[in-house]
Amino acid sequence: MSKLINEMKMNFPSKSINESFARTAVSAFAMQADPTINDLADIKTAISEAVTNCIVHGYNCGEGTIYIHAQLFENGKIVFKIKDKGVGIENIKQAMEPMFTTAGGERAGLGFAVMQSFTDKVSVKSTPGKGTTVTLEKSILRYGVRDE
Repeated sequence: MSKLINEMKMNFPSKSINESFARTAVSAFAMQADPTINDLADIKTAISEAVTNCIVHGYNCGEGTIYIHAQLFENGKIVFKIKDKGVGIENIKQAMEPMFTTAGGERAGLGFAVMQSFTDKVSVKSTPGKGTTVTLEKSILRYGVRDE
């Protein structure tokens, strides 16, 4: 693994209004790697999906805390861990299938598919009753990390 250059941790209440906050904070952190506009849009979209999953599925739109840990490595890789301490996922493989949703209604069940299409790697760890951690990895090809 490449050398860790910088990292940040934050947490916030599981409210829909905080989804845009998470997008903005994570994109500000990613700016150190000098991403393209497309890379930045990809990161923001993937983070939005992960945070929305915490709100809608992890906490069933109830109260809880969402945790984000971002790490930037010397090789331009950024790793984001988005965590909730909600209901957890019984069957991760099934949950990651496109069109599968436990929320019903207007939900399309494409959250994990979207995350996978906008990042290089998605992994999910979950324990029913204890929560879920989604790890997203994205390499910035124009790599130009400023260690200031």
